[in-house]
Amino acid sequence: MTLKKLRDEIDNIDTEMMDLFVKRMNLSRQVAEEKKASGTPILNMKREKEVLAKVSDQAGETLDRYARILYNTIFDVSRSYQTRFVHTDSPLKTAIENAMLTTPDMFPTKAIVACQGIEGSYSQQATEKIFNFPSIMYFNNFESVFNAVDKGLCQYGVLPIENSSYGSVGPVYDLMKNHHFYIARSFKLRIAHRLLAKPGIKLENITEIVSHEQALGQCSKFLESLKDVKITVCENTAIAAEMVAKIQRSDIAAISSRECAEIYGLDIISEDIQISDNNYTRFICISKNLEIYPGANKLSLMLSLPHRPTSLYNMIAKFSALGLNLTKLESRPIPGSDFEFMFYFDMEASLCSPEVVSLLCELASQPELFVFLGSYIEN
Repeated sequence: MTLKKLRDEIDNIDTEMMDLFVKRMNLSRQVAEEKKASGTPILNMKREKEVLAKVSDQAGETLDRYARILYNTIFDVSRSYQTRFVHTDSPLKTAIENAMLTTPDMFPTKAIVACQGIEGSYSQQATEKIFNFPSIMYFNNFESVFNAVDKGLCQYGVLPIENSSYGSVGPVYDLMKNHHFYIARSFKLRIAHRLLAKPGIKLENITEIVSHEQALGQCSKFLESLKDVKITVCENTAIAAEMVAKIQRSDIAAISSRECAEIYGLDIISEDIQISDNNYTRFICISKNLEIYPGANKLSLMLSLPHRPTSLYNMIAKFSALGLNLTKLESRPIPGSDFEFMFYFDMEASLCSPEVVSLLCELASQPELFVFLGSYIEN
């Protein structure tokens, strides 16, 4: 057969397959209605395994693996379709609708905001970009920021979550699964690191440099160029600057910001020492209650997945089917588990889309852990 005739034959088969697919999905909807009436769960692993065994035998050894992939996808699509008819009164859908109705049209300009560190920190700078007139409360660590928001001590909290040069802020991701919160806004702050020391001190006089782990990583090439210099990690870049200003030594310097040089009376002895000029840190602004402001075009969630082949693939396929652009996928091990992971997703999506809301409700109805982290604008 010629190539054209082969393609014509495939087109005919595709037409037949689509007719059968539509017929199968219509039957799947009827199954969903029966399940809803009887209170039967959508997922039936025993039934799916029986079908997989049958199609595997029918496909033969050569096409066995491909048939399993095809039918796993069909199962996933079918369950997704059934969810639309079974979980019509989803608590998550109700929460989203209430938030969209009750959230003000404008993001607040004033608020009491929790930040990790002290005056001059990058978290402070990000907070002052997000809010025009924030009242900032400083805390020693990231967990205290989460606790301040959770207990109502502060209306919002601002936390660094990832850097364009040095990757994710692991401790923040690890804490996210232990606290109840929502992301209300996100902001990318350009980070330009400077090496700060007491007035009159030169680079050749420095024997120790102190800063936060992320800042040290973002300046790794500069640090590698120095000889016989001790590197010390501390809680925050602003705390590093304050330490250098207060300590009775002239051979110590801090990687910090221009603002901290002014606040703590230090000289800048090296400018722009980060790996890349295009160095940004993304900060999230968290709230205790779900707030969805008009124009929100990004959403985040975290979930666990079954420890079996194709689980992650099937999950990503759900987003792909709706044309959603994943902008972040982060995995973190679940403490105490046997090689199981929590996955964090950021994506470009709007909750004005009924299909997106339906997908979130589907994920929330599954037995695995699912947490909706919010829908927000990123600046």
